[in-house]
Amino acid sequence: MAIKNLLTPMYLDQWRDCYNGLEMENLTINRVAHAAGPDVQHRVLPTYQYLARFVTSAVQDGELPVTWNGDCCAAIPMLAGLQGAGIDPALIWLDAHGDFNTWDTTSTGFIGGMPLAMMVGRGEQTLVKGVGQEILPEEDIILTDARELDPREAELVKESDMIHLHRTNQLTSEVSLPDKPIWVHFDVDILRVEDSPATNFPAKGGPTIPELQRVFAKIRNSGRLCGVSVSLWDADMPGAKKSELAVRALVKDLTGSW
Repeated sequence: MAIKNLLTPMYLDQWRDCYNGLEMENLTINRVAHAAGPDVQHRVLPTYQYLARFVTSAVQDGELPVTWNGDCCAAIPMLAGLQGAGIDPALIWLDAHGDFNTWDTTSTGFIGGMPLAMMVGRGEQTLVKGVGQEILPEEDIILTDARELDPREAELVKESDMIHLHRTNQLTSEVSLPDKPIWVHFDVDILRVEDSPATNFPAKGGPTIPELQRVFAKIRNSGRLCGVSVSLWDADMPGAKKSELAVRALVKDLTGSW
C-alpha cells in the first residue's frame, strides 16, 4: 500500500520552523492557519480539521495515512479522519506517558497530557467535538508502556477498560493483536533517551530499538495496519538527527516504506 505523509509542524498551537527540513516521499505540509480563540483547543481546530480531512481522503484513495506531529493531541483528528473513512480502529498507543489525565487529575493543566482520555470521552472534549471524532471504546485500546504516570492518572488507567502493557515486548510474546484495523500512535519518547535524545519529556528506561522493531514487524505482517500517527522528536534539541534517524527507520519497519 502506498504511504501518504502529512507533517503538521507545530507544538500545540505554536508553529515550529525547525521541522521545515523534514523530507520524505509523498509528503504534504499542513499549513492551515490557526483560529482566534480563548485557548489552545479552539485555536488549533482549523489545523486539526484539515488533518482529519487529509486522513479520510488518504484512506479513500487506498493509501496508508502517516501523520507527523509535534504533540499527541494531533492523534484526535487522526482518529476522526479514520472514522470519517468508515474505519472503526483498534488503537495501539506507544508512549512513555499515559496522556490519560483530565482536568480533575492533572497537576499541571497541560493539555498535551490529556488526549487519550479525551478520545474515550473523559474530561476535556473541545477537540473531540470540534473535529467530529466519535468516542473510542476503551476496550479497543492497548496502552504501552506508559512507564511514567501521574498518581491520579495511574488510578484512571487502572480502572479503565484499556489493556495496559508495562513492557512493549509483551505485544510480541504475550498479547494477540486486535482482530480489526489497527492504528498505531508512536510517541518517540517511548524510546530510551540514549536512542532518541531529542525528547521534550524524557523518561528513564523504555524498550530497545530491536524490541520495537519486532513489535512493528508483527503489526505490519498482520496486514491490518490502517494508519500511523507519530509525535515527533524536538528538532531544536541536541541529538535531533540521531532521534530522526531512529524514528524514521522504525516507521519504515512498521509501514514497509516512508
